[in-house]
Amino acid sequence: MRRALAITIAAAVALTLAAGCESGTPTADGPPPGVPSSSSPAAPTGSPSQPAPAPTASSAPASPEPRRKLKSGLKGPDVLALQQRLTELGYWNGEADGKFGSTTQQAVYAVQKAAGIRRDGTVGPKTQKALDQGVRPKARSTTGTMVEIDLKRQLLLLVTDGQVTRTFNTSTGSNEYYQQEGETYLADTPRGRFKVGRQIDGWRDAPLGLLWRPKYFNGGIAVHGAPSVPPYPASHGCARVSVSAMNWLWKNDAIPLKMRVWVY
Repeated sequence: MRRALAITIAAAVALTLAAGCESGTPTADGPPPGVPSSSSPAAPTGSPSQPAPAPTASSAPASPEPRRKLKSGLKGPDVLALQQRLTELGYWNGEADGKFGSTTQQAVYAVQKAAGIRRDGTVGPKTQKALDQGVRPKARSTTGTMVEIDLKRQLLLLVTDGQVTRTFNTSTGSNEYYQQEGETYLADTPRGRFKVGRQIDGWRDAPLGLLWRPKYFNGGIAVHGAPSVPPYPASHGCARVSVSAMNWLWKNDAIPLKMRVWVY
């Protein structure tokens, strides 16, 4: 119920270039008494004795059954209810099927990030409270349709006229230094306002690893699908989402070419 390795280098030689996912060497991703009876007074002498009144039955309310902690691998009606609540609040978690898989875990990460609580991908009391209270992230933009990437909370938001329509767990640049061909780069995701300029419908075998159906918005930096999307910054600059989430984004043309992307 309860519930970077930063390489030290001299400033004169460090190149803090935002090379994104298109350069470098692949690295592994990290990490809810009874009431006592009373006797009747004795009957007066000579009168027929009267039976004592029956004890009053206890009416104490029954304690509610505690909710079990929900985590990957579980299934059942409570998992189905969780998935439905996530969808209701705009956290993308695919189709509700009553099975707690990796897609549901990604949505739970997103809730925990929005609520500012521990990102463990399980639903304990604090996460359940956030769900019950309807915690949702707020957009910064007020007009138009765009993608917002919140680096602090590690969330990717689809926003229309200031309203968040979908929320995704994302993993952006780790802000660690890495080496490529004798050069040093910083794995960061630069802040700013951009537009989607190109896309690839399939796997992109980039120097830093495989990118699924990338949508490039800043040079070699893209929103793309990845087999691993931890709840912390771990990429070389791109904004990762799950493979299934990227498929949904393509299927629904949710991030078309020329769409605005605001990274903050």
